[in-house]
Amino acid sequence: MSRHKTGIIFLLIAAVILAASFTNPYSQVKTKADLGALLFSEKMLSLDSSVSCASCHKPEYGFADTAAFSTGIGGKLTKRNTPSVLNMNLRPHFFWDGRAASLEKQSLMPIQNPDEMNLPVEQAVKRLNEDSGYSRLFYKVFRQKPNAKNLAAAFAAFERTLETTSSRYDDWSDEKITFTASEERGRQLFIGKKAKCFDCHFSGDFTGDEFRNIGLYNGKELNDSGRYSITRKKTDLGKFKTPGLRNIAVTAPYMHNGMLKTLEEVMDYYNNPQQFVKGSINTDALVKKPLGLTSREKKDIIAFMQTLTDRRFLKPKK
Repeated sequence: MSRHKTGIIFLLIAAVILAASFTNPYSQVKTKADLGALLFSEKMLSLDSSVSCASCHKPEYGFADTAAFSTGIGGKLTKRNTPSVLNMNLRPHFFWDGRAASLEKQSLMPIQNPDEMNLPVEQAVKRLNEDSGYSRLFYKVFRQKPNAKNLAAAFAAFERTLETTSSRYDDWSDEKITFTASEERGRQLFIGKKAKCFDCHFSGDFTGDEFRNIGLYNGKELNDSGRYSITRKKTDLGKFKTPGLRNIAVTAPYMHNGMLKTLEEVMDYYNNPQQFVKGSINTDALVKKPLGLTSREKKDIIAFMQTLTDRRFLKPKK
């Protein structure tokens, strides 16, 4: 074979290898977070290999879902609305009822949940060990074969990268911009005594990491006891974790049961919860009385909450 032909063959092989390096996701994995990102979309971790974490936590919707209840394997529906996993790095509790105290503990629970991925963690680990690509990646990143501990560590490392600090609100905080008149009125209402939003939604991520009963439990059609199912304390009946509000405009529907479809409905609910739910039990004192917000005031608060959307989730203007 001539040197010319040999050179062409070598170049073709090199081109194929180079192309594979860009199309093969395994080749891009260098860190725990990289591995966690790959696993987040891995359907192998569900019993019938039909769903992954990303099936419910959709990246384009702030890592939340667009349905009140997400669809797991076999068409089963989750019992609660899928919350966003953005800005979880500093959270002390996870899930609506706070049953997990760390991202590592949280990360493996959906895999085992019969309504979600329905696969014992032992089986998930076995599948990863039997996959030559994942087996090599775990050894590359952890110097170990896949196991439950490093699987959880990879998921947690990825989720800790999902922090958002690039919104109009952040620009305003850094004195790069000024708010519109409506946004500023909304901000003042948000932190003021009339709307009382800031009483629960404070801190950099707009959550106090507390558990509150906002009137969505009456023991009848609304019978999810929330935090009570974990602590068995009567004072926790109907309480749920206060979610952060960053990117709230792209994570509809809202509440633990997804019963409110828009931010407008959310504002109408808080303005007078008794119009939505009759006979609520153990309701927090903060929401027992109507707020008396006007239509403009509700629109202004929504305008402010929309400033909390990170730029990566902003839809281009027509």
